[in-house]
Amino acid sequence: MHISTRSAASVAAALLTALPLAVAIPAAATASQSATTAAAQPATTAAAQSTSAANATTGKGAAYPAAYPAACPWMDTRRTADQRARLLLNASTLDQKLRWLVEHAANNPMQTEFSGVTYPAQLPCTPTVTYTDGPDGVRGTAGVTAFPAPISQAATWSVNLSEQKGRALAEEAYGKKRNVVLGPGIASGRTPLSGRTPEYLGEDSLLSGELAAAGIRGIQANGKSGAVLKHYVGNEQETDRSTSSSNWDERTFRQVYNLPFEIALAKSDPAGVMCSYNQINSVYACENPILNDVLKDDLGYDGYVMSDFYAVHSTGPSIKAGLDQELNRPIYYTPDKIKSDTTITSGQIDAAAFRVVRAYIKAGLFDTALPATAADDVSTAAHQATARAIAEQGSVLLKNQKDILPLKTGKKTTIAVIGATASNTPDSSGISAEDACSMRFRDSPAMTCTPVAPLESITARAARTGSSVVFNNGDDVAAAAATAATADVALVFGWYGMGEFADPASLSLSDNGDALISAVAKANKNTVVVLETGSAVTMPWLDQVRGVVEAWYPGEQQGPAIARLLWGDVNFTGKLPMSFPKSLADTPTHTPEQYPGIKAAGQTIRQVEFSEGLEVGYKWYDEQGIEPLFPFGYGLSYTDYRYDRLNVTRSGKDVTVTFRVRNTGDRSGTETSQVYLTLPSSTGEPGKRLVGFSQTKLAPGASKTITVTIREKSADHPLSYWDSRRDEWRTAAGRYTVSVGSSSRSLPETETIRIN
Repeated sequence: MHISTRSAASVAAALLTALPLAVAIPAAATASQSATTAAAQPATTAAAQSTSAANATTGKGAAYPAAYPAACPWMDTRRTADQRARLLLNASTLDQKLRWLVEHAANNPMQTEFSGVTYPAQLPCTPTVTYTDGPDGVRGTAGVTAFPAPISQAATWSVNLSEQKGRALAEEAYGKKRNVVLGPGIASGRTPLSGRTPEYLGEDSLLSGELAAAGIRGIQANGKSGAVLKHYVGNEQETDRSTSSSNWDERTFRQVYNLPFEIALAKSDPAGVMCSYNQINSVYACENPILNDVLKDDLGYDGYVMSDFYAVHSTGPSIKAGLDQELNRPIYYTPDKIKSDTTITSGQIDAAAFRVVRAYIKAGLFDTALPATAADDVSTAAHQATARAIAEQGSVLLKNQKDILPLKTGKKTTIAVIGATASNTPDSSGISAEDACSMRFRDSPAMTCTPVAPLESITARAARTGSSVVFNNGDDVAAAAATAATADVALVFGWYGMGEFADPASLSLSDNGDALISAVAKANKNTVVVLETGSAVTMPWLDQVRGVVEAWYPGEQQGPAIARLLWGDVNFTGKLPMSFPKSLADTPTHTPEQYPGIKAAGQTIRQVEFSEGLEVGYKWYDEQGIEPLFPFGYGLSYTDYRYDRLNVTRSGKDVTVTFRVRNTGDRSGTETSQVYLTLPSSTGEPGKRLVGFSQTKLAPGASKTITVTIREKSADHPLSYWDSRRDEWRTAAGRYTVSVGSSSRSLPETETIRIN
C-alpha cells in the first residue's frame, strides 16, 4: 500500500496556516474568557429556539440574524467557512476543541457530561446537531416516508430521481429535528450474500458513484443538512465485519473499492465520510493511513472523517491516520486519553476539530437551528410520489414469455394473488408486506412502515375492468396451488429478508418460496412471479413461469407501483445494478478464502482474501466466460429498442461516442443506453467497463441520437488503469473497443479505436 510522505502534522499546519489571518477576534471571545462566553450561550440558544418554534408550522428553521452576537464572530456569514472555523477554534480552549472530536460532545454544546466524561460547556452560538441513519428513510421514528431500498434506487439508473430522493430525505430528517443524514452508502458488491447489499447502489463504480453523488447533492441542497458518505472502505460482508481483514493489492483497491468514492467525491461535497468496521490489510479502516494518504490527500476530500459505532480501536493511531470524530459517546477520544498520548500533536487535534467545524458551517448547521419540536408527520404527497416513482422505475422485468404482461384489460378475469408479502395481514410466521418494505435491521424491518399492500392495489386495479381477485398467503402450499388453479392468472410473491448484522446463507427464497412458486406454476400455466428481495435470487423454477419481476424492497408505495406496472399503466424502465448468478458457485467469491474468509485456530481476525482482484461483478462473468442468470444492466420493457449508427471519434485522449436508439414497438418507453469500453490487452484489465449511460424517453417509432463523451481526466478514469509501480493512473497505447447497447451482455454496436 502506498503511504504518502506527507505527515498528519504537516497537513494540519497547511490547513491552518493557509487560512486568512486578517480576521479580528473580539476580546470578549478570546480563549482566556471562554467561561464567560460559554455562560452566555443559553440566552442565545433560547432565542434561536424561540424563532424555531415560530417557524415550526412552516417547516423552516431559525435563520440566525445577520447582526450576530458580538461574542460570536464565527456567525458572520460574510466570511468563508474556513475563516469562521478558524475564528471559533482560536477562541476555544483545548477541551472545547476536543468536544468536536466526539459526536455526543460536538453535537450537544451545553451538555457537559457524557458517559462519565466531563467537558467544559462549548462556546456560544454553536449548533445542536442530530445524526440519523438514512439510506431508505429517517430511521427510528414514525411519520416519515419509507422509501424503497437503495438497491431499488440503483436499478432506476436515474441521477435526477436519486437527487430528488435526497432532497425529500433531508426535508423529512430536518422536520424530525435531525440535520445530518448518515448516507448514502457505497460498496462494490463482490458477493451478493453481503447482508447490506440492499443498502448500497450496486456493483459498478460509475453507477454507484454517480447515484451517491446525486443523493448527497439532494440532501445538502436545502442548506441546513449534511450528508455522510459511508462506509470507507472494503466492508463487503456482515460476517465478522468488525473482526475481519479485507486483504487486497493496491491496484484492486484503487480500481474497485476506492473508485466509487472517488467518483462520488468528485461530483459532490459531503459533510462527512464514515470509515468502516473491517481491517484493511490487517489495519483497521478507522486508523488506516489511507484516510489521510488517499481520501484526504489524493482525493482532496476536505470534510471530516467519522467512525461507525464502536469502529474505533485506538486513540493516537486513529487521530494520526485521519479519523476526526468518534461516533456516539467518548471511548477512545476522551480528553484524558488524547492528552496523555504524547504521540499526538496539537496540530493534529486542531486539524481534526477544524474539519468538523468547517464541515458543519459549510452544510449550514451553524446558520439554521433545528426546529424547537419535531413534527409528528413529515411525509408529504410529493415525497410519497417520489417513493412510488423509485419503486416503479427501479422494478426490473426479467421475463415476459408470450407477453403475459401487461395484464389484459379487455375482458373479465380472475387473478390469484399468492404469498405473505402481498398482504398487510401477517401469515402464521408473522410475515407480511411490511417485511418487504425495506432492508432488515437485526430481526425486523429497518423502517417503520405500513405499506399500501400489493393485494389492496391489485384488487382495486382489477375492479376497474370487472375482474376479481382471490388470495392465499401461501402458508399451505397445496392450498395455494388449489387457489391458483381457479384463476386465469396467478401472481405469486416471493421474498427473503436480509440486512445489517448478518449475511444470508443462500440466495434462495424464504418460507419455502421456491416450492410455493413451483406448485403454483404447475397449477396455473399463466404464473407471474414478483420478487421482493435485497439482492440476487436463484430461480430453480424460472423455466416453469411466464413472467418474473424483481421489485426489490419497494417501500411503502409498493402496492400502487406494482399494480401500475403489472397492468402497463407505466412501462418498465429498471435495469439490474448487479449481476444475478445461476448459483453461488458461479460468483467471484466462490472459495472459503475469498468468502467468508478464514479464521485460523486461536486467531481473532478472519482473513478475507480479495484474490479475485479486478474481476468483480460483470467483469468476473466476462473474464471467466460464465453465463449469468441475468446480466448487469439487464431489464425488459413493454416495447423494443434498436441501436445503430455508432460513430466513435477522439480528440487527444477524450473519446466521443454517438449512436442512435429507436423505439420499434407500439408503446412509449424510457431506455437506459449503456456504453462500455474494453482496454488493450496489455493493461491486464478483465472484460469491459461501464463508461457512460444515458436515459431516453421515446414515443413509438421515435428515435434519438445520443452522445456520450468519455473524458480521460474524469473521476472514473475510464481510459486508465492503476500502475502500482508508478503509483498513478496511466492510459496505455493500443486499441480500445467501444460497445453500446441495452445491457452488459446485449451490445449490438461495436467500434474499435486506437490511442497512441
